[in-house]
Amino acid sequence: MRVLFAAAECAPMVKVGGMGDVVGSLPPALKALGHDVRLIMPGYGKLWSRLEIPTEPIWRGQTMGTDFAVFETRHPTNGLTIYLVGHPVFDPERIYGGEDEDWRFTFFASAAAEFSWNVWKPNVLHCHDWHTGMIPVWMHQDPEIRTVYTIHNLKYQGPWRWKLDKMTWCPWYMQGDHTMSSALLYADGVNAVSPTYSREIRTSEYGEKLDGLLNYISGKLRGILNGIDQEAWNPATDRSLPATFSADDLSGRARNKQVLQERMGLEVRSDAYLLGMVSRLVDQKGVDLLLQVADRLLAYTDTQIVVLGTGDRGLESGLWQMASRYPGRVSVFLTYDDDLSRLIYAGSDAFLMPSRFEPCGISQLLAMRYGCVPVVRKVGGLVDTVPPHDPAKQSGIGFCFDRFDPVDFYTALVRSWEAFRHQDSWRELQRRGMRQDYSWGRSALEYDQMYREVCGLKEPGPDAAAVEQFSQGQGADPSLAPGQRGAPTSPPEQPTEDLSKGTGSRNPLARLFGGQRR
Repeated sequence: MRVLFAAAECAPMVKVGGMGDVVGSLPPALKALGHDVRLIMPGYGKLWSRLEIPTEPIWRGQTMGTDFAVFETRHPTNGLTIYLVGHPVFDPERIYGGEDEDWRFTFFASAAAEFSWNVWKPNVLHCHDWHTGMIPVWMHQDPEIRTVYTIHNLKYQGPWRWKLDKMTWCPWYMQGDHTMSSALLYADGVNAVSPTYSREIRTSEYGEKLDGLLNYISGKLRGILNGIDQEAWNPATDRSLPATFSADDLSGRARNKQVLQERMGLEVRSDAYLLGMVSRLVDQKGVDLLLQVADRLLAYTDTQIVVLGTGDRGLESGLWQMASRYPGRVSVFLTYDDDLSRLIYAGSDAFLMPSRFEPCGISQLLAMRYGCVPVVRKVGGLVDTVPPHDPAKQSGIGFCFDRFDPVDFYTALVRSWEAFRHQDSWRELQRRGMRQDYSWGRSALEYDQMYREVCGLKEPGPDAAAVEQFSQGQGADPSLAPGQRGAPTSPPEQPTEDLSKGTGSRNPLARLFGGQRR
């Protein structure tokens, strides 16, 4: 089966969140099952110095009134064929953000659709998050291409319909308030990245105002747990570590802890309880909980804390201030460094993930792989991957708490600190985590089944009257000024560009509707 991934990230070249890890490591597992898997992504400026990219493109096209070129290259570690959409809008080093973010990714999605119609036609076009959310809409009436849409983070939902109407071609049958909702309606199959998250997003607490719609499409919604590349993340063979180790021989972790303490400017103490955190510094990750409990934890225990990541300026500032109050005990590096992240996993005693919500989480899987015991909130994919430690039964692999509350988090931290005092049982806890199998093998089989199911007959489009009850209306768009809210949702008529324009476009929708947008 020919499968084309369309995504904004791919590890290790471009990684901001868990999506990059999935896109970088799932295709090889699918290839092992016999699929021909390829990836199309934006040609970010940083990629031209990191990959071997030919100077001549394999295809030139036009969409949204703009020319673009597609270049072919290979993934640096697994050899996956990658198609890069080349255009000056992707030249900056940044991945997300900026006033043109909505246009950039809508343009990328449109270019990916044109490429699929004209150059390499897949059986399944696998779209990831809102950046590619318009693709299932455009492919809805193409009888030859099925679409699968993966929700990595429901919070980010893309531009609203009124803005899409001004930027690109919105078919006459299109429904949905914004890119995310339209993708959910028109994709042939939808999955979240863990079974628990797929259930949580159908509730008002975690549904980000899409819970009604997600319940409406629940028949095609499932949860498939993320995995990790256990060969790339193997403490027994990881050359970036000062000392390698395995579940059978944990002695190398002591050396890694010492080097980590030295590199981060902490007091070198083998008996200190060292907590690590590698994360985007945003509200979702519970960094504010850490700031609330850190003073008390540091006052009453011998804990040390290391944090690696970037994000919200307010949270970064709070962490800097905490580090300045506790020199030698708290260290914060506001950057992303792959080698340093591996050292944190391999040298820390416990790993912090007190998330508000967590679609799946990759960091806790990597931490356990490296013998670092997770302290997590029982939410989303953390429920599916971190069974709570029960010292009486010698079961479980981490410490969990229920409510997003500093008292609950502090209690879990104290419990883990007390468990660390008993080194024999702590080492057994580490070994149980390291022996867990979170490879992509099992998850790849579930994606394989999903692909085979969606390659059956296309389902009819959603009923307009049924969808209307879940619509928030365009006036609910938070980007609109207060005076604009409640205004008519249909923008005034204006010249627009046709998606089907290009070099010999074979867009089936253009044939159906004569190339007209409306």
